[in-house]
Amino acid sequence: MIRPQQTALWPPPEGFVLVPSQVDGIELYAPAPETAPKEETRSFKCPACSGVTAYNATQQRLACAHCGRVQDMSAEVVGAQAAEFEFTLETMERAQYGWGEARRELACENCGAVVTVAPDVLTDTCAFCGSHRVLARDTVGNALRPTALIPFVVDQGRCQTLAREWLGRGWMHPSELRDVRALRELTGVYLPFWTFDTHVHADWEAEVGTERTERYYSDGEWKTRTVIDWSWRSGRVHLPVDDHLVVGTDRVSRVVLEKVLPFDLSALTTYEPGYLAGWQTKTYDVLLQQAWETAKREIRDLSKRACYSDTGSHHVRNFRMTADFADELWRYVLLPVYLASYCLEDKTFQVMVNGQTGKVGGQKPVAWLRVWLAIAALLSPGACLGLLGLLLTPLGGVGVVGLVIGAILFVAALVGAFIIFNQARSSEEA
Repeated sequence: MIRPQQTALWPPPEGFVLVPSQVDGIELYAPAPETAPKEETRSFKCPACSGVTAYNATQQRLACAHCGRVQDMSAEVVGAQAAEFEFTLETMERAQYGWGEARRELACENCGAVVTVAPDVLTDTCAFCGSHRVLARDTVGNALRPTALIPFVVDQGRCQTLAREWLGRGWMHPSELRDVRALRELTGVYLPFWTFDTHVHADWEAEVGTERTERYYSDGEWKTRTVIDWSWRSGRVHLPVDDHLVVGTDRVSRVVLEKVLPFDLSALTTYEPGYLAGWQTKTYDVLLQQAWETAKREIRDLSKRACYSDTGSHHVRNFRMTADFADELWRYVLLPVYLASYCLEDKTFQVMVNGQTGKVGGQKPVAWLRVWLAIAALLSPGACLGLLGLLLTPLGGVGVVGLVIGAILFVAALVGAFIIFNQARSSEEA
């Protein structure tokens, strides 16, 4: 609806608001976007004693630490039916913001991580890097509100046991790992994640090789050989993608995070602020559009593998693919992990436990002296036997046999040493 500016005091119809106009002298009105009703933030107090309540992972209910009273949660498990949204301006205008409860932010001056906690929580340690340079501040409240979350199922006691068992496992690590103080400081944190649904239609074209066996005559006898016949082929692959997960923060190690995946997204529950009571929540620092670009790169790789499979051959060259995305949907969710950072040998390492499944991952220092001694012990028999065989070679067959066996053992030991070295190095990956 438009009107000339000369008409004085002309009231717009109900439900219409003034919007920017590209034409001078013309006012433009449009229907006001629908917005969710503003709701008051909640604080969780026990109705019996007014004490602070927190979500209890074991009971999966709100519990008061003072009088023991428990309260059921009003949320419901929705799984794949959790709300999803299109990439439209209207969606962002109607989205809810803030946490829906009173919270404050803790910002780490060392690594930059920002988490939210209940107003009465006191802590001076960053769960992401172990630093004590943590500042408290008021929340801004302009971040999107999650549509769903997976509540903590593994309690802290069980989590500490699992982490201690994991840290003490493996002969190539220092024995003092079992007693690191970080095990007593594992912090439950809801991490932000974006999930994406889409349908990919990928058109591919490539030279595809087909193997055949042919006989040929050489050196007075018939022999066989494998020949590859190349031909141009093309095809189309439809790849439905459901709940492709992208972490919403760059403050955790992707290598460590991969070790504690997957989460069972069928347990997604409608967002209820009570699940956050007593727990830290990481604010997302990877924005929706950034996460979508990451997801598209990863989905294109999946599409490429699907197209290679569609060729029906292991011999492919000059491959080209065009992928079109349709019906894109996104969802913002919170997923539970326990985090701890610890220092050993002047290095900082991170431990992570999946708060739903109890799966443990992380970084462990390596006792390299043990590793090199083990590699030396592995290589020694083959090297000694080969050297002995070499010395006995002038005596005839015994020396040759010893040399051959020693060489075989040494090569096998080299393979084993390579595996051990890679395992040790991967333990310290960041």
